[in-house]
Amino acid sequence: MSNYEVLLDWFRDQGSALVAYSGGVDSTLLAKAAYDALGDRAVAVTAVSASLAPAELDEATELAERIGITHLLERSDETSKPQYLANDGDRCYHCKTELYSICERIATERGLAVIVNGLNTDDLSDHRPGNRAADEAGVRSPFTELGFDKSAIRDHSRRLGLPTASKPELACLASRFPTGTPITITGLGRVAAAEEVVAGLGFTQYRVRFHGDLARIEVPAVEIGRLADDDLREKLLDGVRDAGFRFVTIDLSGYARGSSNPIAMGKA
Repeated sequence: MSNYEVLLDWFRDQGSALVAYSGGVDSTLLAKAAYDALGDRAVAVTAVSASLAPAELDEATELAERIGITHLLERSDETSKPQYLANDGDRCYHCKTELYSICERIATERGLAVIVNGLNTDDLSDHRPGNRAADEAGVRSPFTELGFDKSAIRDHSRRLGLPTASKPELACLASRFPTGTPITITGLGRVAAAEEVVAGLGFTQYRVRFHGDLARIEVPAVEIGRLADDDLREKLLDGVRDAGFRFVTIDLSGYARGSSNPIAMGKA
């Protein structure tokens, strides 16, 4: 029996499920498995707020339609919470608490047996305060329970023809703010607009880190040389400045996952 069949059996054993769904690599495979196993007894829920890039919301919606799963868009109010906006080391906890509160309400209204998220075994070594919120809400993580790592998730996504199989990881926009830098709605919008510019120039793995009037752009180290092209560099500068930043800099260290979290910054 393949790992995917084991995953389908896991969902069948639950009887019904709500998937906390972002349209990323992990939650897309989870939504696909939930729908394959449960049909209309599976529901995907996406929390919508200023911390979700508009392009990501559009892609998540298109993917859910492709899978066939019932997909609900629910307004999330984490950006109105002072604890979240303070952006201390527990920001993700406050965000996920809001998300899982929404999921609990919908699961209760629809009589769904379990709420699931896309946490995988590779995530267990990362700094993820949101895991505490999941534990408090009784959210299940099928991938960690069944031993799926990111590589396995990508492999199964590829076999199933999911376009997310090779999708880069894209955390919420609030992750672009260094820990301790207050989050603002305006700032989130500037980051979203600047990252659309970077993506439009053909970069697939990137971050625009927020430092007030300065945007610190991360792309893979092997792609930094592309910025020597005068035309590309001018388009990048003009676009990021139009997004609301006065200064634009390239991080010569290259893209690094979680470079703004407390562990990466030596604060944990």
